[in-house]
Amino acid sequence: MPKRPAKKPVPAPAPPATTCILPMDLNPGDRLIDKRGEWEIIWRPHTSAAGKTVSVYVQLVGQPTVAEIRSWAAHERVSVKREEGK
Repeated sequence: MPKRPAKKPVPAPAPPATTCILPMDLNPGDRLIDKRGEWEIIWRPHTSAAGKTVSVYVQLVGQPTVAEIRSWAAHERVSVKREEGK
């Protein structure tokens, strides 16, 4: 009798993918990385009256007392880590 082929190993879940999106498409739970550390979006983005600037509240991962507001031009792309399925 012929031998059965070996079973393929089950792949491990992929780490969160890094994507570039417009600031208005940020969601709570998305993560940004800069030289000061990893930041998590804690509130939905909002725009200025003219809609040219987007601001969002972020907090330092692991230190919920460190929070700040980040701002970008509405047309800029932001690099974020987002979990699959979001």
